[in-house]
Amino acid sequence: MSEREFTLADLKRILFEGAGAEGAALDGDILDTSFDALGYESLALLETGGRIEREYGITLGDSVITDGATPRALVEAVNAQLAVTTTAT
Repeated sequence: MSEREFTLADLKRILFEGAGAEGAALDGDILDTSFDALGYESLALLETGGRIEREYGITLGDSVITDGATPRALVEAVNAQLAVTTTAT
């Protein structure tokens, strides 16, 4: 059984799918840049969380999305949830 990993590229794709061109450019070193500074408000992040949950079959609390104020924090939270889900199956 292969483990699935959530990457920054996955996050960028999902952000673009959800917010389209409305979000800021996601090029460069953005891992530790706040979503606010990247141009993503809370509604866009909640949509992103919903898309991640559906695609990866996990559940993320709203606080994971709103408290994970950077791409790095969100990627780490998703991967932690994926690890728990993989271990439980």
